Amino acid sequence: MREKVKQTMLNKIYVLFVLMFAIRAVATPTGDDHSLTRYQTAGVVEKITPDLRRATIDTDAIPGYMAKMTMDYPVVNTIELHGISPGDRISFALVVSKTNDWIENVHYVSHSAVTNLMPANANNFAELKTGDELPNGTLIAEDGQRIQFSRFRGEAVAFTFFYTRCPMPNYCPLMNRNFAAARDLILSNADAPTNWELLSISFDPQDDTPQALANYGQLFRGDNTNHWVFAAATKAALAVLAPALDLMVIHQGDAISHNLRTVVLDPQGRIARQFDGNQWTPQELADAVMQAARTTR
Repeated sequence: MREKVKQTMLNKIYVLFVLMFAIRAVATPTGDDHSLTRYQTAGVVEKITPDLRRATIDTDAIPGYMAKMTMDYPVVNTIELHGISPGDRISFALVVSKTNDWIENVHYVSHSAVTNLMPANANNFAELKTGDELPNGTLIAEDGQRIQFSRFRGEAVAFTFFYTRCPMPNYCPLMNRNFAAARDLILSNADAPTNWELLSISFDPQDDTPQALANYGQLFRGDNTNHWVFAAATKAALAVLAPALDLMVIHQGDAISHNLRTVVLDPQGRIARQFDGNQWTPQELADAVMQAARTTR
């Protein structure tokens, strides 16, 4: 009898263990929240990083989510990119959470020519280096006023580029989430300088009107506008800034394909630091801004 009870208890423990393992396997999220949306789509590979962790793909339109556009995606399983090269058309699953996105289930479909998205006049401009002075450019601020970079002389300025319709949480929204976190870090530092400003610049002035920028800005900074301005670059300003900073902005119908550039200027308007892509941290930006703000000459 005792042996039968013991065996029954062991069976129950075993079943409970199996259930717990199964529940954990199903419930463990692969993003940073539990709300994941999967989109099955396809596109042509334009670039793959040497470590196979990121792929730039000219992605087909996803009805109800985003128009056809070229995006840079994190790759969950790098083994899936073995044998894939630029020019290959692939199918894949785009997984999106509230604050993250990535691709998985990558499969080769066919090979096609890669479209060169480099603007024809890009080579006519020399990319600016650290220590170079940023050209002055006109922006339309969220209050409707026309402002120029020269307005911020005497302050360190960190600026990044975005557009409000960007659907990918790892792109434009991430830049502004990082700005919000960097601002908090600087404001919470008792020894931080006070001569600094953050500037989020839209490259979509047609849709990103002053009111749209003000509404979008509130999503990231609430009602506290201290040390942070949202603005849109005029076409003339963008024509100068984009090649100078190696910023690629390609209009594809209603969508905009772009890369990511974040720049820190010293109080004299010179480039102190440039962050490419989205792998930098708010702490790195905060440190760069505070260091630049202390530059005296």
